[in-house]
Amino acid sequence: MKKKFTFAVLTLSISVISFLLYNTLKVESTEVVVIGAGASGMSAAIEASNQGYDVILLEKMPYVGGNTVRATAGINIVGSEKQAALGIVDSKSLFVNDVLTSGHSENNQLMVEKLADESASALKWLSDMGADLDDIGILAGHSVARTLRPSGGQPVGSEIVRVLKDKVDSMRIDLRLESKATAILTDADGKIKAVEVLDRTGRSYTIKTSNAIIATGGFGGSPEMYVYYNQKLKGYKTTNSPSATGDFVGLVQDLNVQLVDMSYIQTHPTVSYEYGMLITEAIRGNGGILINNKGLRFADELENRDLLSEDILAQPNQEVFLIFNEAVKASLASSNDYINMEIALTADSLEELAEIMRVDRQTFLSTVSSYNGFVASGEDHDFGRRSLERKLEEGPFYAIQVIPGVHYCMGGILIDEKARAIDENGAPIPGLYASGEATGGIHGLNRLGGNSLLDAVVFGRIAGRLSK
Repeated sequence: MKKKFTFAVLTLSISVISFLLYNTLKVESTEVVVIGAGASGMSAAIEASNQGYDVILLEKMPYVGGNTVRATAGINIVGSEKQAALGIVDSKSLFVNDVLTSGHSENNQLMVEKLADESASALKWLSDMGADLDDIGILAGHSVARTLRPSGGQPVGSEIVRVLKDKVDSMRIDLRLESKATAILTDADGKIKAVEVLDRTGRSYTIKTSNAIIATGGFGGSPEMYVYYNQKLKGYKTTNSPSATGDFVGLVQDLNVQLVDMSYIQTHPTVSYEYGMLITEAIRGNGGILINNKGLRFADELENRDLLSEDILAQPNQEVFLIFNEAVKASLASSNDYINMEIALTADSLEELAEIMRVDRQTFLSTVSSYNGFVASGEDHDFGRRSLERKLEEGPFYAIQVIPGVHYCMGGILIDEKARAIDENGAPIPGLYASGEATGGIHGLNRLGGNSLLDAVVFGRIAGRLSK
C-alpha cells in the first residue's frame, strides 16, 4: 500500500511539474510578432502577411481597436478624388506646411513628407478593403478640406477598425487577444530574438522571432504616466482608451532605444466637461462655434488644438460651450451620439438655449447674429476664421460644455522613414520596428487633427514591409 501511495504521489508530482513547465516554458516560433492590434498594428500585420511572412498579432485587450475606435473626425488624404470633385486645390507642400505650423516646426519634416507621399496609397488600400471614406470636411489648422470620413459624417475610427479586422480574419492571421507582450529579447549582437507573452490564463510563454513591431499606442490612458512626463497635466481628464498605458516604454527600457518628445502631450480643446467624452472637432469644422459664460466668442474655433486649449482655459471660470444647430447636426452623423446620450443641452430657440446655459441672452443673441453675418459675407471680422460653413439660424439648437482634455502623445520611440526603431547612437536596431502613437518625432509640439489615423496606417504598413 505504501509503495502504491508513493508511486501515486510521484506520478502527481511529475504531472504538476509538466504542467508548470508547459505553462511557463512553452516556446513558439514565427517570422514577425506585431504587438498591439489598433489601426497601426493591424495594418502592419496585414502588410507583413501580404509580404509572405508568418505573423502573430498580439493584443492585450479582449478586443481589437485600441484608441482607433474612438477616432471620430477623419483621416487626412492629400489630393483625393473627393477633393478634385469639389474643386478643392491641395498639394503636398500645403499639407506639409500645415503640419509643420501645427507642430511649431519641431516635426521631422522627412517623416511628414512621407505621410503626404503615402496618403493616396493608404486611401486606396483602405478603400479596396471596403472602407467607406466618402465624406470630406475641414479640421482645425488645415488650409483646405482634406479630412475623409464615412458617408454622412459617421465616426471614422470604427469603420477603419472594421475593415482591418475583417482583413485580418480573412487572411487567417494569428490574432491573439488578451495576450500581453511583457518583454522583447535580443541576442549578443543586439538583434531581436524573441518576445515574451502573458496570456489570459496567466501563462507565460516565448515566441522566437527575428522581427518585432511595436504598435502599442501611447500613454494618454495613464494619468500617472502623462503627469510623470508633463506635470502641467495633473488633474486633466483624458479621451484615451484604458488600453493606452504606454506599454512600449517598458518593452524597450533594456534595448537602448531612443525615446523622443515624451513631454509633448496634446490636449484636445473640446472634451465634455461633465462626462470626459471627446467632442469631435468636426462639429466646429462643420459650423459650430465656442462661447464663454459671458455669451461671447473668444477665438477662431479652428485654430490649432494647443492654442485653442489655452484660449479656453483663459476664459472666466473656464466655462465654455460648444454651440451648434440642426443644420450642423444633419451634416455630421456622429453628432447624434451626443444628443442621444444627453450630453448636449437642447433648445428650440437661441433665447431658450441662453437661459439653459445661464448666459446673458442679449449678448449671446448678438454674438450669434454677428457670426451669421460673417458666414454671409465670407469673412470673420472678429477672429479671422477661414472656414465659415453654416449659419446658426434654424433650430433646434445644441450646447455642450467643454474643457480641454489629454488626447494624444506626440512622444515615443524614434523611428526612421522605414519605421525602424533607432538606438541612442542613431542607428537602427536590427529587427525592431514601431508605428503609430508608440512613436515620436513626427508631429512636433502639436498634432494636426486627422493625422493620427494617417500616421497609424502609413507607418504601420511601412513597418510590415520590414525595410523592403
